[in-house]
Amino acid sequence: MTSFSLELGGVNIHRGNSRLISNINFQLNPGERVALLGSNGAGKSTFLEALVGLHPMSGGVYKAFGRTLKEERDFRQIWSKIGLVFQDSDDQLFCPSVIEDVAFGPINLGHCPKDARMIALATLEKLGLDGLSERITHKLSGGEKRLVSIATVLAMNPEIILLDEPTTGLDENVRQRLIDCLAKLPQALLFTSHDQYLIDHLATRAVLIKNRTLVNSILHKHPHIHVHSHKHVHPEDEPTHPHASSFDHVELYHRGDAHQS
Repeated sequence: MTSFSLELGGVNIHRGNSRLISNINFQLNPGERVALLGSNGAGKSTFLEALVGLHPMSGGVYKAFGRTLKEERDFRQIWSKIGLVFQDSDDQLFCPSVIEDVAFGPINLGHCPKDARMIALATLEKLGLDGLSERITHKLSGGEKRLVSIATVLAMNPEIILLDEPTTGLDENVRQRLIDCLAKLPQALLFTSHDQYLIDHLATRAVLIKNRTLVNSILHKHPHIHVHSHKHVHPEDEPTHPHASSFDHVELYHRGDAHQS
């Protein structure tokens, strides 16, 4: 029998007093890299945050690593196993220096300060950020803050990493370095993004928030007239669209596509 890292069956997610997403059925397997797609305001960020207990759920069953999660004390048991990278880096970084921010998680996991610092330095080096270790966090650029935010999660070595728009604000070279790093990780990844290149190079499958629920989707590639291909998303219960031939000068899009490039 398959052992899912995460499993939601018939779950509703609320934001404030409103139900945002209903009847969610979703499983995340170990090592999977899943793109969570949908229009702006559909609830993608809320979905990720709810998985670590930041928004209430109702109905159904939510299990993480085989453990049913209902109350705050249940979520405390899995916080070290699921790392969330917020969309706004200022929500993640709060220490005076970069090295302190990245070492904070390992210290909370029980590592002594010396070992935590070594873990933090190794993590920063992996992301090409070792030159930032002693910098003052609030003086970093937006792109640097985003990478440091990701480093704070990687330093904790969780089994699942949730990333909310991880490539926003990054230049091409830094974005590619980050994607290369994420692609080598053994952890399961669940990420939101409007970055088609990231989806193409990282996602093994996709799910789509549509009509206030979650539907499985199909990533497929087809040629574009500018001589490369992209993955596009279709709800699995809808047929894929006809593709333009190499002589066409338009790209055809399906109403279920989450991204139009």
